[in-house]
Amino acid sequence: MKELLLGYDIGTSSVKAALVDVESGRTVASAQYPDTEAPIIARQPGWAEQEPEMWWEELKQATLRVAAKVNGGLTCVKAIGISYQMHGLVCVDQDGHVLRPSIIWCDGRAVPYGNKAFETIGQERCLQHLLNSPANFTAAKLAWVKANEPELYDKIDKMMLPGDYIAMRLSGGVKQTTVSGLSEGIFWDFKEDEVSRDVMNYWGFSNKLIADIVPSFSIQTAVCEAVAEELGLKAGTPISYRGGDQPNNALSLNVMKPGEVAATGGTSGVVYGVLGEVRYDKLSRVNTFAHVNHTPEQPRLGVLLCINGTGILNAWMKRNIAPEGYSYPDMNALIDTVPIGSDGLSIIPFGNGAERILQNKDIGCSIEGLNFNIHTKAHVLRAAQEGIVFSFKQGIDIMESMGMRITNIHAGHANMFLSPMFCKTLASITGATIDLYNTDGSVGAAKGAGIGAGIYHNSDEAFATLEHVSTIEPDTHNRQAYVDAYARWTECLNRHL
Repeated sequence: MKELLLGYDIGTSSVKAALVDVESGRTVASAQYPDTEAPIIARQPGWAEQEPEMWWEELKQATLRVAAKVNGGLTCVKAIGISYQMHGLVCVDQDGHVLRPSIIWCDGRAVPYGNKAFETIGQERCLQHLLNSPANFTAAKLAWVKANEPELYDKIDKMMLPGDYIAMRLSGGVKQTTVSGLSEGIFWDFKEDEVSRDVMNYWGFSNKLIADIVPSFSIQTAVCEAVAEELGLKAGTPISYRGGDQPNNALSLNVMKPGEVAATGGTSGVVYGVLGEVRYDKLSRVNTFAHVNHTPEQPRLGVLLCINGTGILNAWMKRNIAPEGYSYPDMNALIDTVPIGSDGLSIIPFGNGAERILQNKDIGCSIEGLNFNIHTKAHVLRAAQEGIVFSFKQGIDIMESMGMRITNIHAGHANMFLSPMFCKTLASITGATIDLYNTDGSVGAAKGAGIGAGIYHNSDEAFATLEHVSTIEPDTHNRQAYVDAYARWTECLNRHL
C-alpha cells in the first residue's frame, strides 16, 4: 500500500485537500469543499468575518471527498500539513471553544489601531524591529477586540491564526503557533528574536495569549483518536507543517533560497521573494515576514508585494470590453494582434482600492492616451495586461532596492500566467526568466508535512518531481519597445500621485 501525505489549504472561499504519494511525489487525489464560495459575514461596511467552525466542517467534507478517490482511504497517511489564509484572528477560551467569528485578512476595522501604534511606538522602531507597520494585521485586530469587546477579551486564553486553529482541532486541543505565523500577525521582534515587547506592552496584551511556539517544519502535534475515527485517519498521525498561504505558495514552487521569487496572478497579484538578511522597505510599500524556513542563524524573510488590481481588471475586461462570448484564450489570441506598447495606449490598473506600493493611495483605474482613430478593443485588452505587468515591475523594483537580485520567477500555470503575452512582457521588462509549474497550496502543504516529518531531507528532495510546464525567456530583441512602454506607463502613473 502506498504511503501518502495529506495537505490542507484553508482558503477564504473553500478548503482544499490533496494526497501526495511519498515515493513518486505525485498528487494522487485532490478535492475541495464547498463547490461554491464560502460566505463572508459583513456586519458593517469594511468588516469581514468567518466562523472557524465553518472551516472545520469544510475540512471534514473535503477530507471525505479526497478519501473516496483512493483505495484504502486515509489509513496510510504518514503526515499532515496545513496552509491557511493569512492574518486572521481566532480567539479561543481555555477549553478551545471559539469566542467570536474570526476577523479575517480583508477586514479593515483595525486600521486606525495599527496606524496609531505605528506613530506611538515610532515608525523607525517598528520598521527596525517588526519590519512592518502594525497596520491592519492580526495584532491590531486583537486590539480592536480588547477595546470594543472587553468582556469577551477577558475570556481569551489564546490568540491563534486560522492554521493554528485547524491544527488544534485535529489534535483535540493542542494550542500552538509558529514564528512565521507570529510575524505575519506583527507580533514578532526580529531584532530581539522574541515576541515583541513593544507590541504587547503598547496594547496591554499578556504573553499568556501567545500559544506555544513550534518550528514550521517539525512534528508539532498529532491527530487525536476522536478525529482520527471521524476522518478515517490513524490516531497519532503527525501534524508536521503549517504556513500562511503566501509563504506556502512559495514553498509549493520550491522558493526557499535568497533571491528566489514566487508570483501569483489571481484576483490580486502577489510577488513573494526570499531575502537572506533582515531588511525592510523604509516606506513600508511591501511587507516582510518570516518565511517558513527562517531561523535567527540563517535568516529567510519573505518579502510580500500585493497588488489589488490584477486578475480582477482582466476579468472586468472580459465582461465589459471583450467581444461577446469570448473566453480568456480568445482574449489572449486577440491581444497578440496588437504590438508591444499597445500603440501608445496605457492603463493604470489600480481600480480595486488603495494600493500598498503607492503608499496606500487609491488612485483608481484610468485609460491614458486613447486615440479614437487607432485603438480597438484589442488595444484596450492588451494595455490592461501590460498595465498589470508594469505594476508588478514597480513592486519588483522596490524589492530589488532592499537588496534582492531577481533573475528567476516561479509561478503556477494558472490565472494571469495562462496568458503568453503577460508572461513574455513580465520576463522582458524585468529581465527575469519565468518558470511555470503545475502545483497548488494543498499539494505544497502535503510536501511540507513530508519535510517536517523527516520523510524528505529538504525541499529540493520534496519538490524534485515538481511538474514543470514551460520556461519563458526575456525577449531581448524587442527589449527597447518594452522599456519605452513601461516609461510611458510610469509617466502616466506619476501624474496621478
